[in-house]
Amino acid sequence: MLSGQGSQYYHMGKELYLKNAVFRHWMSKLNDLICQEFGILIIDQIYNPTSNRTDRFDNISYTHPAIFMIEYSLAQMLIESGIEPDFILGASLGEVTAVAIAGALSLDKSLECIFKQVELLVNLCQSGGMMAIIHHADLYDECAVFINSELAAYNYPAHFVISGTREKISEVADYLKSKGIFYYILPVTYGFHSSNIDPIKDQYMECLNRCSFKKPNIPIISSSLSSRVQDISPEYFWNIARDPIFFQKTITKLEEICEFDYIDLGPTGTLANFVKKNLSHESLSQVYDVLTPFGQDIRNFEKIKSIFY
Repeated sequence: MLSGQGSQYYHMGKELYLKNAVFRHWMSKLNDLICQEFGILIIDQIYNPTSNRTDRFDNISYTHPAIFMIEYSLAQMLIESGIEPDFILGASLGEVTAVAIAGALSLDKSLECIFKQVELLVNLCQSGGMMAIIHHADLYDECAVFINSELAAYNYPAHFVISGTREKISEVADYLKSKGIFYYILPVTYGFHSSNIDPIKDQYMECLNRCSFKKPNIPIISSSLSSRVQDISPEYFWNIARDPIFFQKTITKLEEICEFDYIDLGPTGTLANFVKKNLSHESLSQVYDVLTPFGQDIRNFEKIKSIFY
């Protein structure tokens, strides 16, 4: 499972970067590709010694490629350890990583799409924000304070995400605080999965139309479609940034098929937590994560290896 914007933080994966040769190899390879093509060193940003893990890491010029690098490198680390996925499940930016891992788009083109999206967002879109709310999503329809915000994600029965302007996010935060409803503002400077990013569509589609998409080598499950991706196309690539995320529906549909072992390759283990919240008491599915903001990445990886290989 691969997550998107909002899951990043400084020094994510540092223990593996220092101690796991395969993870470090892929991080360095991607860092070199990005430096050659775009002239920036993402590793220097992720592992900036002057930044603390708790500092807000929200410069999209760095965070977009950083999330891709971490997730792609983790996937290669597991695959080279003999742990090959039957499916890859992506959410938001994580679906771009999923397409690259599955071989449906080359690394060069995947990175080009990521940086083109960043360029267009910075040049064409107003700044915005996203907020995760720990409450049943009915709240969104019941409270007038949410007018002029947009529902960006349904993750589990008591967790949803909204997108909006910074002013709207601040207004909603004041209201929720007054009602004692828990929320957190994501480290994101644009309102993904909302009309906030519509100004980039035409030019972004021009970039996507130049891409040569192939049939995935590994089946991809989309959290936007809540189903397997049958057609990797420019329209699909746009929709994974623009359309709402239906993570709850996606897991519910998967669980109707059979039990799964879910391995979260996102920086925070967020999707692992979401899956646990969506599983029934009768489910035999198991959930694992590798990275968390609290460390123990090597231990988590070794545990997964002992179970699956």
